[in-house]
Amino acid sequence: MSAVAHPLAGVCSLLFVPGHRLDRLPKALASGAGAVIVDWEDAVGPADKDAARAQFGAALSACTLEQRARLLVRVNAAGTQWHGADVAALTALAAQGLRAAVLPKAERAADLTALAAALGADGVLLPLIESAAGLDGVRAIAAAPRVLRLLFGHIDLQADLGLACGPDESELIPARLQMVLASRLAGLAAPVDGVTTDTQDVALVQAHAERALRGGFGGKMCIHPAQIAPVHAAFTPTSAQTEWARRVLQGFEVAQGGVFSLDGRMIDAPVVALARQTLRRAAVLRPG
Repeated sequence: MSAVAHPLAGVCSLLFVPGHRLDRLPKALASGAGAVIVDWEDAVGPADKDAARAQFGAALSACTLEQRARLLVRVNAAGTQWHGADVAALTALAAQGLRAAVLPKAERAADLTALAAALGADGVLLPLIESAAGLDGVRAIAAAPRVLRLLFGHIDLQADLGLACGPDESELIPARLQMVLASRLAGLAAPVDGVTTDTQDVALVQAHAERALRGGFGGKMCIHPAQIAPVHAAFTPTSAQTEWARRVLQGFEVAQGGVFSLDGRMIDAPVVALARQTLRRAAVLRPG
């Protein structure tokens, strides 16, 4: 299966659930999120990490096959005291149907090797780029075996670089572009943008998601179920956009691959490629 054909390649919302609060997992899976990330890292304090890891097997067993295909685990970063035990636990979880993991603070392609081995041949990795070293090595990380998509940890990156970003985060445009370029060069699905920490302002969440879409990202991470709907609203093509894309492809077929005019606008190969992207998003987010 190619990267772009993987079930997690097209999802536009990835919702975090604290690894020590697995009572929230059923609600998260029913939230409409494209994928759910069980977090063993930032959301879990040191005293609860062993318990969070140990409890997940039972929760995974209670999930359906469809739900397991939408689940990921964010392990603790390489070099931390918990990373080795996290990786070891993934082998048993993979036998139960877990197929994806997130590596936070990914900085070297070599850090992904053990995770890939633990998940088995069907497993995929989503490295989280959130440090200067990670951004510097992003192309090598993107090209590593079994990497499906890149995730952007923009808040940690700001702290690591000492940035003081304004509300529009224009200071991060170069970093976001590096993520998009690395993904494209490696043939990966479009990267996923970071979280919006405000869980009450759904208009802000949607604005951030719209910015991500304009910037070449294919999704956004979420920290609250209320953020799912505005993220989907941003990434879902409107009926008018979908109809325009269909007309573009129909006209392209009639023109036998040549340049043609539609509604007074010249249509050539790049515009056709954009139309195909619109229809792919519509197929995922507006099925039927």
